[in-house]
Amino acid sequence: MSKFALNTALPRYLRAEQERVEAVAREYGLDFFPVIFEILTYDQMNEIAAYGGFPSRYPHWRYGMEYEQLSKSYEYGLSKIYEMVINNNPSYAYLLEGNSLTDQKLVMAHVYAHVDFFKNNFCFRSTDLDQKGNIIDPVRKTSPYDPDRRWIDKMANHGSRVARHIERHGINKVEDFIDRCLSLENLIDPWQPFSGRGTTKKGDEEEDEKPIEVPRLRAKEYMESFINPEEYIEAKKKQLAKDKPERKVPERPERDVLGFLLDHAPLERWERDVLEVIRDEALYFVPQRQTKIMNEGWAAYWHSKILTEKILDASEIIDYADNNAGVMATAPGRLNPYKVGVELFRYIEDRWNKGRFGREWEECNDLDAKRSWDMRLGLGRQKIFQVRALYNDVTFIDEFLTPDFVLEQKLYTFGFSGRNDRFEIESRQFRDVKEKLLFSLTNFGDPYIRVIDANHQNRGELLLEHQHGGVDLRADYARETLVSLVRCWKRPVSVATRLDNKPVLLRYDGKEHSMTPYKL
Repeated sequence: MSKFALNTALPRYLRAEQERVEAVAREYGLDFFPVIFEILTYDQMNEIAAYGGFPSRYPHWRYGMEYEQLSKSYEYGLSKIYEMVINNNPSYAYLLEGNSLTDQKLVMAHVYAHVDFFKNNFCFRSTDLDQKGNIIDPVRKTSPYDPDRRWIDKMANHGSRVARHIERHGINKVEDFIDRCLSLENLIDPWQPFSGRGTTKKGDEEEDEKPIEVPRLRAKEYMESFINPEEYIEAKKKQLAKDKPERKVPERPERDVLGFLLDHAPLERWERDVLEVIRDEALYFVPQRQTKIMNEGWAAYWHSKILTEKILDASEIIDYADNNAGVMATAPGRLNPYKVGVELFRYIEDRWNKGRFGREWEECNDLDAKRSWDMRLGLGRQKIFQVRALYNDVTFIDEFLTPDFVLEQKLYTFGFSGRNDRFEIESRQFRDVKEKLLFSLTNFGDPYIRVIDANHQNRGELLLEHQHGGVDLRADYARETLVSLVRCWKRPVSVATRLDNKPVLLRYDGKEHSMTPYKL
């Protein structure tokens, strides 16, 4: 992207609109990092999008594949990227050349709300590069809060590191290893930065152990060497060390599989460096996955309020409404995070404005009284700012999704009907809808995998455990994941799971796969 660097500055008329939108956003109480807007052509936008929003990342063939997909999708009129914004300090956002002025204003307001969310939601504290150790209190921040989030520089450094390995070891060898690492990138602990502990590193066992104390007979100083001779003390220490049971690695189940491999797998130096790059970037994108509904809902809420109340004039309202309706449209059988998020934020604001919360509200059984309930508390704006800071998608849905909201938004669950050979509505019941939503959001729909034993059956094999939540592992995914794990561990790897409600052990020894009964 370096050849485009001098051609992406905003023209003067868009710079003026940016300053106007920024001023209004601050009036409403939004608090964001400095935002740098750049304007790109559609092919530049597709190139940036293929790299996940970053101008430069490590070289890999998948970025070219994603670029081709995005480019063809745009040319055929199937999709169009209106905006992109990076969680960085300062934040960088991209506008698409050729959009109408109304669209550009919408994108600017949307971006400022996103950056406010990046700065203030607790999940994104894990992306602060200047954070020392784990984050025990993610809500407490220094004032003024100006963290080091220069992820554009960090991603570029990752690219340079991987490029050096490619130059030394060859593109095929490095790319093949990157492919294996990418198939494992979801095997991380998304809450690791807030856990208060790290993985057990190789050598920590010895460092943490206290010196072995040998009981000594009481003696005066001049008789010490006769009563407690050094030869006896040393022999006793060796005997106690020999009798001491070996500590299991890991001592407790470890969910951060990539972190465990970095600390314990017999990787070459370049392999460890590449795996560290993949893990760092996977952890960077975790908060965005944890808050997709909230983040998009928050941005949609504020771009609507900023534009309709302060920015647009009468001649632009219809154009804005048409574009906004396209963003909020919900196709049958699909969840639109923009729509669910913005409607739930508005619902929360309305409830707290009218006092529809607390014990009195919950215990009221009069439907007419509830329908006209309005205590005029005016706490809605304060509440949604609090929600923006303290929740993620799972807790957001769990606490604020109500039967009234499900009924009002016409939410339902659906599934494939073998009888009619099509997808059909399964249930409109509140409990079913909520459980389905939470199930899809918890751990991003990925299986829970933990490291159990690094020396399984005393053969140096790695044993993992799948915490079965009612859904079996996909056989093809499990096989390929085991192949990738063996590539890193360089010894056989097994995963204990349940298939058809029967406990089994899936194993790959580097040559063939096997499945045997196993007692969990």
